[in-house]
Amino acid sequence: MDAEASFSPIAPPVFDRDNYQIWAIRMETYFDALNLWEAVEEDYDISALPNNPTISQIKAHKEKKTRRSKAKACLFVAVLSTVFMRIMSLKTAKKVWDYLKEEYYGDERIKGMQVLNLIREFELQKIKESETVKKYSDRLLNIANKVRLLGSTFSDSRIVQKILVTIPERYEATITTLENTKDLSKISCSIPRKLKSK
Repeated sequence: MDAEASFSPIAPPVFDRDNYQIWAIRMETYFDALNLWEAVEEDYDISALPNNPTISQIKAHKEKKTRRSKAKACLFVAVLSTVFMRIMSLKTAKKVWDYLKEEYYGDERIKGMQVLNLIREFELQKIKESETVKKYSDRLLNIANKVRLLGSTFSDSRIVQKILVTIPERYEATITTLENTKDLSKISCSIPRKLKSK
């Protein structure tokens, strides 16, 4: 399937100035699916065609030019108009991408503070009396994934440990069984499915 036929089968995710990291992952996947990521990742020059170009040279030249334009167009439609006003004068998809990353991803100090706040939030979590273990684990996993999106590691075993330490006593028999039969450091976040209330 050529690039023109596969262009824009699905609308790109729209960036609304929140959750840049999630949007960036989705956009990278979107560009990969359309075979446009190279045009965003590299700011390649499109050299002029030589005198008497071959058909393959003309085709390659047109394809590179088209890919670069499509990548830029995708970025333009994937942002709110307030963001578009800030990027509309940038000439290439790479410059747009780099600007958005610099503007919205945040510097290392800010990311570090966000990670610390999220870890504090994680540590303060407790299961609510009316809450299922599944909902509680989803809440913990959501915080852990935010930490991961900021580039820090957060192991599944840490989530499992938090669940095992903070869930009500009614699950004690199940936990004892798990401790006796499984290596808890290797249990994934699927543990809530194994815990059932008595």
